[in-house]
Amino acid sequence: MAIFELADITWWDFRYLARSGDRGAVAVLPVGAIEAHGPHLPLGTDVVIARAMARSGGEKLARDGYTIFLLPPLAFTAAGFARNFPGTIALGPETVSATVVQVGASLKRHGVEVLALANAHFDPGHLAALHEAARRCREEENLTVAFPDLTRKPWAVRLTEEFQSGACHAGRYEGSIVLAEAAELVRRDRMDGLAPNPVSLKDAIAAGKRTFEEAGGPGGELAYFGYPSEATAEEGRKTVEVLGQILRDAVLSELGATGR
Repeated sequence: MAIFELADITWWDFRYLARSGDRGAVAVLPVGAIEAHGPHLPLGTDVVIARAMARSGGEKLARDGYTIFLLPPLAFTAAGFARNFPGTIALGPETVSATVVQVGASLKRHGVEVLALANAHFDPGHLAALHEAARRCREEENLTVAFPDLTRKPWAVRLTEEFQSGACHAGRYEGSIVLAEAAELVRRDRMDGLAPNPVSLKDAIAAGKRTFEEAGGPGGELAYFGYPSEATAEEGRKTVEVLGQILRDAVLSELGATGR
């Protein structure tokens, strides 16, 4: 089938497209945050990554025969770890959950049976909000929801070594994808001079840390973790392919589980 940017088509076209095709429609919601990503990456880094994941996964699902609607990204969310850094916009988790549920309900009302969350933000409050939203969409709206939480198996093990280490905020993993998708937004002069910060955010979260500064390391006070100077566009392009495949596999898995 085909892939459409929802915001670019008319309601008249949507009405037809949402019910066309043998395999039905999938709406893909890119989810990120506006938050600090070191002195070298844009505040919208997660949004850039989420949109790339959504596009890559959507293209694969379209080749499988689904009609794909790429939704405008959800860019405001819970971002407690970065709340002390200028430019970060942080919402309460309950607001995030309610927003996603209402988006899902609107789509279901007009013929879309499947919502896929292409998420690139891993603040614990945010992840909890998305899991709660997915549960409510399934139970209250009878909507199939695919949410591959990249911090969990089986998805995490398919990503890069730095990502799996947990030292991956504004490091090589994220920097590579932004170089591949929006290189003009990267301050390469700053990126190349940043020392490695191997502190694992997943370990810091498990230890009860609640901000980037508390998590520490040589980059905690600058809101980066990992190896930013090692980022390459080539790695970014490969990672986007993997993210797209993960999204496709998650959708197909959910559809198989629900029998739709």
